[in-house]
Amino acid sequence: MGALMQADRIVAMNALADHGRLVIKIGSALLVDGKTGQLRSDWLAALAEDIAGLKAEGRDIVIVSSGAIALGRRLLGLPGKTLPLEQSQAAASAGQIALSQAWASHLGAHGITTGQILLTPNITEERRYFLNARTTINTLLGLGAVPIINENDSVATFEIRYGDNDRLSARVATMIEADMLVLLSDVDGLYTAPPAQNPEARHIPHVAEITPEIEAMAGGAASHLSRGGMTTKIGAGKIATQAGTAMIIALGTAPHPIASLQQGGRHTLFNARLGSTAARKRWIMGTLEVTGHITIDDGAVRALQSGRSLLPIGVIKLRGDFGRGDTIAILDINGREIARGLAGLDRETADLVIGKKSETIKDMLGPSTRAELVHRDNLVLLSH
Repeated sequence: MGALMQADRIVAMNALADHGRLVIKIGSALLVDGKTGQLRSDWLAALAEDIAGLKAEGRDIVIVSSGAIALGRRLLGLPGKTLPLEQSQAAASAGQIALSQAWASHLGAHGITTGQILLTPNITEERRYFLNARTTINTLLGLGAVPIINENDSVATFEIRYGDNDRLSARVATMIEADMLVLLSDVDGLYTAPPAQNPEARHIPHVAEITPEIEAMAGGAASHLSRGGMTTKIGAGKIATQAGTAMIIALGTAPHPIASLQQGGRHTLFNARLGSTAARKRWIMGTLEVTGHITIDDGAVRALQSGRSLLPIGVIKLRGDFGRGDTIAILDINGREIARGLAGLDRETADLVIGKKSETIKDMLGPSTRAELVHRDNLVLLSH
C-alpha cells in the first residue's frame, strides 16, 4: 500500500496546528437526532465552543452545514425516510430558517457573528458566480464572521445539485483557498473496509495520495439522514487535495469534536497534492477558455516579470469581450503571449482606464476601485 503511511509516522499531536483557514463540514446525522428529528442542541453548543477557541487563535473558519431537510421535515410533519422532490424542497425551505437560527444563537453566545450563504452547483462552477461567492465569503471572514454554507435544497432539483455536502465543502474549501477541510462524520476516518460490515477492517491514519486502491475501500451511507458515505468523502478528498487543500475525516458524534482533534483524536489525514498557489496556477493555465487578449508595453512586461500586477497604464490594446474573472492572454508588443490571468475588470471598464495611472482611475471610478487589470495572485507567467 504505497499510498498509506502507518500511525507511528504521524508525529503531530494537534492535527489542526499548522492550518489558519479551515472549512468544517457538519453532516445531518450529527446535528439532528435521528429518532426525534430535533436539533442536538447540547452537541452544537459544545462544537460552538470549539469553534470559538479556533477563532480566538486567529483562525478563519467556514462551516458547511447540512440539516435543513432533516429539521424541516419535523417542522412540517413529513413522515417516511424518502421524500418526493417537492416535499424535500419544502422541508429545506422551512428547515433552513431553523438551522440558520441555531448556528446564529450558539455561535452568538461566544460573540461570533454568522452569515448564511446558500449555494447551487452553477455558483461554484461558473466563474462569474464563483468570484462573487468567493468575495462574499472572504469579506465575511475579513470582518471576523463565520459563514454558514449549505446547498440551496429549496430550489435545487435532483438533476442539478451536489446532492451531498461533502463535495460541496470541498468546492468551498478550494474556492477560498483553505488549507484544511475537516469532515466531521460518524466514523473516525477511512478503514480498509467498512468497519460496520467487516470487524477485521483496519483504520488508516494517513493517505498520501488517493489511488484506485483507496477509492475501493469506501462504503455507502450510514443512515437515512445522510446522503453521502465514505464514497462521497473520498470524492471530496480528490477535489480538495488536487487543489492544494489537505483534508481530515474525523469522528464528530461526541461533544467537542474539534477539541478532540486538537488533542490527538484519531482521524485520517489526506495530504494536499500541491501547494494552493501551484494548484491555482495550474487551474488558470489548463482549464479555462481564453476570452480576451491584452497587449502591453515593455515596461509592463518587466513589471510582470518582477512579480507585480498588471496595471492599466502599461496596456496598449485590448481584444475580446471579457468579463471580470474571465481568463485573458497577455501579449508583448510583438504579439507573443507572455502570461495568462484572470481579469480584474470587465472589457467596458478596461476600455475606460487603459493607459491611465492608478490615481486617475480611482478619481474616475471611486476610491474603493481595484486598479489592477490582472492582480499578481491571479497571473501566471509563461516560460519560453
